[in-house]
Amino acid sequence: MIERFRQRAAAVRNRGLPPVEGAERRRFAEQAQRDFMDFAMIGDAQGKLEDGILTLRIDLRPPADGGAEGGAGETGG
Repeated sequence: MIERFRQRAAAVRNRGLPPVEGAERRRFAEQAQRDFMDFAMIGDAQGKLEDGILTLRIDLRPPADGGAEGGAGETGG
């Protein structure tokens, strides 16, 4: 499931804008950005299934070294 969200994030990032103009084009681009952020966040999650309950853990802290974008990924703890 997490891999599927990674693929969806990549698809949103790589899709082009339709041939619309003005405010509609801006709304489409803004929605695409929100879709990408949502899919990418879940795609970066650590998943755990216990007793039939899926728990997704997402690290939203900024990176300690300041070199990578976002705070997602392994934290070691």
